[in-house]
Amino acid sequence: MVGLGNPGPAYAGNRHNVGAMVLGELARRAGIRLTAGKGARARALAGEGRLAGRRVVLGQPLTYMNESGGPVRGLLDYHKLSPEQLVVVHDELDIPFGAVRLKRGGGEGGHNGLRSITRSTGTKDYLRVRVGIGRPPGRQDPADFVLKDFSGAERKELDLLLVDAADAAEALLAAGLEAAQNQVHPRS
Repeated sequence: MVGLGNPGPAYAGNRHNVGAMVLGELARRAGIRLTAGKGARARALAGEGRLAGRRVVLGQPLTYMNESGGPVRGLLDYHKLSPEQLVVVHDELDIPFGAVRLKRGGGEGGHNGLRSITRSTGTKDYLRVRVGIGRPPGRQDPADFVLKDFSGAERKELDLLLVDAADAAEALLAAGLEAAQNQVHPRS
């Protein structure tokens, strides 16, 4: 399971880093310490442990978002995992702030981190925990929007969103995609 974000304190509170924030919550819950790797893992923080009753590897690329694919591929190779076993936690503009959705495969929706992972793994067929950050207001460029910190009102709800997204990721691990979708997605 990989949480996407940009490295360094300047980006820590950005909307684009919500995947890394969720990964931090999952690591905290599981008591997994994320450390910098060597060799094939050199460009990621990673740790192993148990989450939702399953053995997991948690990883966070140390590269910028649009270069996430290399470190993700390195983690998959190092741990002898296939792309079909990959779960990517990421920000999603096309979902309202505060909502979480699960899916397998599909397009990247202009998300450069997903595009990089797809290029490096050779497939779009990996699981995704999509954390809603909403659309930018007015005519603000989406690229600028994702690189801004959450607003004051959003920050008041952010901890709940991180918990909800981590709960969704655990449900995905414990029950599989369809059962987790039935649990996480709202009924219409």
